[in-house]
Amino acid sequence: MTDTSRLLDVQRWGRTTYADAHRRQLELLEARVAGEIVDTLVLTEHESVVTYGRKSCPDDLGALEVPVVEVERGGEATYHGPGQLVAYPIILLPEGRRDLHRFLRELEEAVIGVLGEFGVEGRREPGLTGVWIGERKICSLGVAVRRWVTWHGLALNVHTDLAAFQGFAPCGLAPDVMTRLADHAELPPGLLLVEVLLVKHLTRVLGLELPEPPPLADPGPSDCSFPQLPILPG
Repeated sequence: MTDTSRLLDVQRWGRTTYADAHRRQLELLEARVAGEIVDTLVLTEHESVVTYGRKSCPDDLGALEVPVVEVERGGEATYHGPGQLVAYPIILLPEGRRDLHRFLRELEEAVIGVLGEFGVEGRREPGLTGVWIGERKICSLGVAVRRWVTWHGLALNVHTDLAAFQGFAPCGLAPDVMTRLADHAELPPGLLLVEVLLVKHLTRVLGLELPEPPPLADPGPSDCSFPQLPILPG
């Protein structure tokens, strides 16, 4: 029998506005707190927006041309937009692992694992949160928790237009410190490959499992057609 306490439901939302994704994330949070769903990982890509957490002052953001939204997570201001993979783990931290600092380190470890799949060395910066490649930051993190269920999460620059970080101090840093994976490795278009790898490494570091896929339908003895297989990125 499958241990449902270890299951992770992965939801791919595609391109979303931040407001819609925030609303849907809150619905999942409330359902997880109530025990109505298993741990859930949301993968999405936002329309352009700047969000800022509890450590930011909106007066520091200047006059930006994109929407600016205050959110509940920790951390400072950052940009979300096309080409960036955003992951929201809606996860009940089990007893013995109820430490948000540890959870942030686990998210960082998963991202470092993804970078390693491309032969890119990711690292932590002492005293700061996120993942760096050399002296440049590639991934920002900020989480919140309600009754030990986490929400918000991480933003990994994959094909992101880095010019969008100009005009404010992302994560309290100089805009030019930001980088993206496409500048360090050969990547296929889109985010699918990075999504698959992030799921792989998050399940590893968090000790979770994906549900078993449903069994294939029996085509019957007279049906010689092959089942349709997914097209994997080259």
